Amino acid sequence: MLKVLVVEDEELIRTGIVLAVDWAALDCVVVGEAANGEEGLAAVERYAPTLIITDLKMPKMDGLEMLRRLREQGNNAYVIILTAYDSFEYAQSALRLGAVDFLLKPFHDGDLEQAVTNLRLRMTSCAGGERVLSPPVPELKKGDKSKYVLQAMDYIGAHYGDPGVSVGSIAQALGLSEGHLSHLFKKETDYTLNNYITRYRIHKAMELLRDCRARVYEVAEQVGYRDIAYFSSTFKKLTGMSPSEYQDTSR
Repeated sequence: MLKVLVVEDEELIRTGIVLAVDWAALDCVVVGEAANGEEGLAAVERYAPTLIITDLKMPKMDGLEMLRRLREQGNNAYVIILTAYDSFEYAQSALRLGAVDFLLKPFHDGDLEQAVTNLRLRMTSCAGGERVLSPPVPELKKGDKSKYVLQAMDYIGAHYGDPGVSVGSIAQALGLSEGHLSHLFKKETDYTLNNYITRYRIHKAMELLRDCRARVYEVAEQVGYRDIAYFSSTFKKLTGMSPSEYQDTSR
């Protein structure tokens, strides 16, 4: 099983990578997340991932600098680069540092899964650990999110621990109708609001469970679930393993 670290500064994208991909079907497990290269270096030391999925353009330390430092330290983890910058120089630098694939954001559904599948095929077919590198895929353009969608995301980030948070409570807080807000959110993020709330809660639960001292029922309460059985079933549905199994894997 590949242990995956996701390094991405945009939280919606990072959450999507962690929770929208069926990692269990790919024989992978996400063991850590980071919002920039500095956090990524610390997470590599803590979790020892075998696959790093990282953005290039990030605050504090970008993905290329993080990758350079890892290679200097002798770390040979597989790396898939994500970037919105269609730059041949970026691609060359990433590939010279041993990146196994290079995806330009926003990528289509299935592109990342295909990149991981391709990596697995190379891992089994390349003798002596030699890595065959893949070219970039074509770039797609992405518009900015509206202020209401951003405000809804901020509201969820601040209130996900409240069991009563809902489409209605968010719409009321923003002064919009539920229908209008739901339409905007789905159009701009590809998530329904309820689906995003659930995924955000599980995303936060994964962060909390990486602390081996955390108890599952405490984590469930902190992310807004009163029913631990429902929390556990939702967690397993989205991650492919139970909260306790995930916690054991992340040790």
